[in-house]
Amino acid sequence: MKSADATMPNGAYHQREKAGVPNEEMLRVGPGTPGGEYLRRFWHPVAMSSEVQNLPKRIKVLCEDLVLFRTRAGEVGLVRPHCPHRGASLEFGIPDDCGLRCCYHGWLIGVDGKVLEAPAEPEASPYTKDLYHGAYPVKEYEGLIFAYMGPTEEMPPLPVYDIVARLKPGQRLIPGGWTPGRTYHWPCNWVQVKENAMDPVHTFYLHTIASGAQFTPEFGIVPEIEYKETPIGMVYIASRKVGDNAWVRVHDLIMPNIHIVASVNEDGKAEKNYGPPYLMHWATPIDDENFLEIGWLIESEEMKFDQAMIEKLHFGMMDDRPFAERQMAPGDYDAQVSQGPIHNHDREHLGVSDRGVTMFRRMLRAGIDDVRNGKDPKGLNRAEGEVIATHTQNAVFKLGEPGASETLKDQLRNAGRRVAAGEFRC
Repeated sequence: MKSADATMPNGAYHQREKAGVPNEEMLRVGPGTPGGEYLRRFWHPVAMSSEVQNLPKRIKVLCEDLVLFRTRAGEVGLVRPHCPHRGASLEFGIPDDCGLRCCYHGWLIGVDGKVLEAPAEPEASPYTKDLYHGAYPVKEYEGLIFAYMGPTEEMPPLPVYDIVARLKPGQRLIPGGWTPGRTYHWPCNWVQVKENAMDPVHTFYLHTIASGAQFTPEFGIVPEIEYKETPIGMVYIASRKVGDNAWVRVHDLIMPNIHIVASVNEDGKAEKNYGPPYLMHWATPIDDENFLEIGWLIESEEMKFDQAMIEKLHFGMMDDRPFAERQMAPGDYDAQVSQGPIHNHDREHLGVSDRGVTMFRRMLRAGIDDVRNGKDPKGLNRAEGEVIATHTQNAVFKLGEPGASETLKDQLRNAGRRVAAGEFRC
């Protein structure tokens, strides 16, 4: 309960919101802000490779305007937008073999920001000797372009996760947002979608009860839920009884802004040791009030991205349906964006079902404090080439008869713990 005023009938007059942004440190992402400096210690995907070909692309990441480009040799660069000569925007630049040439006077900027040529200047010009334009390191990996925007002396290797590095037969990675080949821009703070990733309650209510079964009807069974910290973040473990089976669904949240989602086709009726994830996503902050949903879809025998599946996954992820229809059958976009561009946490009355949200916020604050104190935050990996273990999956197996003093709740919790411990991972 926030205050005594919240117990008054018809008490809106006494519940006026305070000015300012509660939890501001973890919600602001600009240069020099505690949250922004924390996020700058990680690699973030900023575009799909297919979006950056012959023409430069102007983007905004972590409140910074930037230009992403590809040289004629195929190398990718990320630079500040205004040419260091006279300030013309490099989004009008001309890709060269080794950099981007300003359209105004021909200055050539390398992918690391080095001024390689200043055509009208003397051959001995100091500009081509030691002048660097602002640039950030980028790496291309599996169809995505990643940027590191922190201090170069603190730059970690690009992390490699097991579900990406060790694809199983029949699996392939498809860059995109919720659907292949398309990223999603949401007009709200990035934290709102990450909190949703650790909120399995919304899957049985929003996606099944409120809007009809958007996935399978079995998602409407209220699960037994636990949360567990991992070396790279946290997982939720949602265990349901479906007939004689235990259906255990495990989802990763990798700090700070990655979530992995298991197949939404699961109904818990057929036994399986391991139902693989179909989605690995980053919420890359554009600024304090916008983020980019980008990552990979993981196609498998279990999840084929035909037109019907694409329509199912896209449903409720944008504001592209008539408003009245969205009111009758809302989706994630409606629930999360309607909280406001930056959700006011003073409105909240968090309960026991929100343990995943509070756990994520604690980790976020701890990560910000770690960076402030010169330490590596949770989720940062400094082992070059190490394949990082994840936990996301669906597992379905016979629940069996309960023990003498065991309740169904106990059975489901124990089933979930077995899956989270890796007993059913193959």
